[in-house]
Amino acid sequence: MGFSQEYRWLLPSALEAPDPGRRSTRDWLIDVLAFLSGFGFTVYGTIDLLRPEPTLLVEQAGNPAWLIWTDFACATVAAIGLWWRRTRLLIPLAIYCVVISIFTVAAAFTLLIVLFTIAVHRKFLVLAIFFVSITATNAVFPFIRPETGRNYWETAAWGTVFLVIVCLWGMVVRARRQLLASYRDRAERAEAEQQLRVAQARTTERNRIAREMHDVLAHRISLLSLHAGALEIKPDAAPDDVANAAGVIRASAHQALQDLREVIGVLRDDRPEGAPEPPQPTLGELPALAEESRSAGVKVSLDVAVEPEAVPAGTGRTAYRIVQEGLTNARKHAPGALVRVNVAGSAGDGLVIEVRNPWPIGGNGTSIPGTGTGLIGLTERTALAGGRLSHGRTPQNEFALTAWLPWPT
Repeated sequence: MGFSQEYRWLLPSALEAPDPGRRSTRDWLIDVLAFLSGFGFTVYGTIDLLRPEPTLLVEQAGNPAWLIWTDFACATVAAIGLWWRRTRLLIPLAIYCVVISIFTVAAAFTLLIVLFTIAVHRKFLVLAIFFVSITATNAVFPFIRPETGRNYWETAAWGTVFLVIVCLWGMVVRARRQLLASYRDRAERAEAEQQLRVAQARTTERNRIAREMHDVLAHRISLLSLHAGALEIKPDAAPDDVANAAGVIRASAHQALQDLREVIGVLRDDRPEGAPEPPQPTLGELPALAEESRSAGVKVSLDVAVEPEAVPAGTGRTAYRIVQEGLTNARKHAPGALVRVNVAGSAGDGLVIEVRNPWPIGGNGTSIPGTGTGLIGLTERTALAGGRLSHGRTPQNEFALTAWLPWPT
C-alpha cells in the first residue's frame, strides 16, 4: 500500500540515501560508525549510572535499578533501529525516540543521530515537528531525572542547545548536498545542450556542403552534357576538337565523382574508422521482417507480387522502410489486429506498397506511445525517392498506409 496524498510530506526527499540493501561502502562505514557510537554510548552510560557515584554523567546518584535497565533496553532498541534510518522506518524510529526521550539518558547520542538524519534527509516541516516534540520532552525530562548541581532551567537549556546545534548542522549538510546536486544537474544539462549544439552545427554544416556540392555537380554535369552534345552534333569535327572535348568530359566526370565521394563521406553517419558499410535491407528481407513482427505478436499477411531482385536497390530500401514503419504503427496503435501488407507493381508503372489494419476501437492502456514523427519522416523519405505517400482512415474503417515509388524501366 502506498502513502495517501495527505501523508506524502513524510516521504524521503530527493536527497534520501538508497535502501540498505544497496548500501555503498561509504554508507556501510557511516552506518557502522553511527551504530557503534549510539550503542557504545548506551553501554557506557548504563555502566556509569550503575556506579554509586557516576563520573561521566551528572545524573543524581541512586537511580532505581529498574529505571536504569529500562533505559538501557529502550536505548538498545533505538540504537539497533539506526540500521534502518535510511528507509521509511526513519519516521517511526524518530517517534519512538521522542517518546523515550522523556526519561532516557542512555539513548541521548542515538537521539541526536536520528535528529541529524531527519535534518539531512527530510523536509523542513518534518524537522520542525520533531524538533518541537523533542524540545517539549526535553522540558519534561528534568522533572523525571533531575541532575545534581543544576536547576531545572540549566538542564532544559543545555538540552535545547544540543538539539539546536544538531538541527543546524544537519540543515547545513542538506543545503550543501542540494547545492552540489544542482551543480551536477546544471553540468549535465550544459553537457547535453553542448552535444545538441554540436549535432545541430554538424547537421547545418552537412546541409550547407550538400547544397554547395549540388551546385558544383550541376555545373560539372552541365559541362558534360554540353560537350557530349557538341560531339553528337558535329561527328565530323576535327580530331583536335574531338580530343579536347573528350578530355574535358573525362576531367569533368572525374571531378564530379570526386565531389560526389566527398558529399557522401560528409553526409554519412559517423562510424569507427575502417568499419565496413552495413548492408541495407531491401524487398528480399520483407519475409524476415514479417516473421520478426509475428514473433512480437503481430498478425501479418504478406503478399509480394514482384521479384525483389528486379526492383532497384534504392526503391527496395525505401519500400522496406515503409513496410517497417507500417508494421511498427500497427503494433503500437492496433495490437492484436491483422495487418495486410501488399507490394505490387512493374517497371515503368512504379511500385505500390500498401499496409492496412483495422481501425483501433476504443482506448488501449497498454499501447505503446508514439512521438508522431514516424509518418512525417516516412513522407519525407518517400518524397526524396521521387514517390508519394498517403495515410489515414478508409471508408472500410481501416487505417491504410499507401505509397507509390518510381520504378524506371
